[in-house]
Amino acid sequence: MGKLDGRVVIVTGAARGQGEQEARLFTAEGARVVMTDVLDDQGEELAKELGALYVHLDVGREDDWRAAVTRAKETYGRIDGLVNNAGILRFNALLDTPLEEFLQVVQVNQVGCFLGIRTVAPEIAAAGGGTIVNTASYTAVTGMAAVGSYAATKHAVLGLTRVAALELAPSGIRVNAVCPGAVDTPMSNPARLDPDADPEEMSRALDELYRKLVPLGRIGRPEEVARLALFLSCDDSAYITGQPFVIDGGWLAGVSVV
Repeated sequence: MGKLDGRVVIVTGAARGQGEQEARLFTAEGARVVMTDVLDDQGEELAKELGALYVHLDVGREDDWRAAVTRAKETYGRIDGLVNNAGILRFNALLDTPLEEFLQVVQVNQVGCFLGIRTVAPEIAAAGGGTIVNTASYTAVTGMAAVGSYAATKHAVLGLTRVAALELAPSGIRVNAVCPGAVDTPMSNPARLDPDADPEEMSRALDELYRKLVPLGRIGRPEEVARLALFLSCDDSAYITGQPFVIDGGWLAGVSVV
């Protein structure tokens, strides 16, 4: 038996990266996954492979959320879980960040998470309870230069997670957050988006970089984040809500001087 047998789970940003691995793992564990993204060709191809439902969803648009929920219910009759995975990252010094860029990151990372909780939670409650997993970040619990807009939104995601956990517990909904450090996805490894590049060569270079920064000596893998999301979406975490779970290879633990 799978850990998510019979459950219907929406995963945002599911066409690639962490969302893809979450969709793959959740399907393998028995869930009926509703994959959503704005990368329609990739999303539809993966959904066909997995036997999942794909729905176009710009997480910053309220109408898109309503449409995605309607499709999920028409197809499966209920919704038991949500993984708010979709996000974007922009590198810029804080004082050089244009307002337009800052608001773009807020719209996807912060507003998208808010709209997901607000739209999907009533459906999860109607199904008798379930789980919401929000994707925050290592930068939600500490600072990092050059990612001010990203870090601000991920701090906000933790705030939303805690408030939602308090307010939704009476409806049987648990809400937690995963806080990944550097993970080998297209967000941190642009070679995965370049058909002429060698993403594995870049992965090895990233491992070498993080060998000096991270106690476990390498960059993270999206499959590892997916396993944490699975833990927070199944009964193994039945007494856990409102918590951030850092998965960063020990990066946050501190600085080694030897």
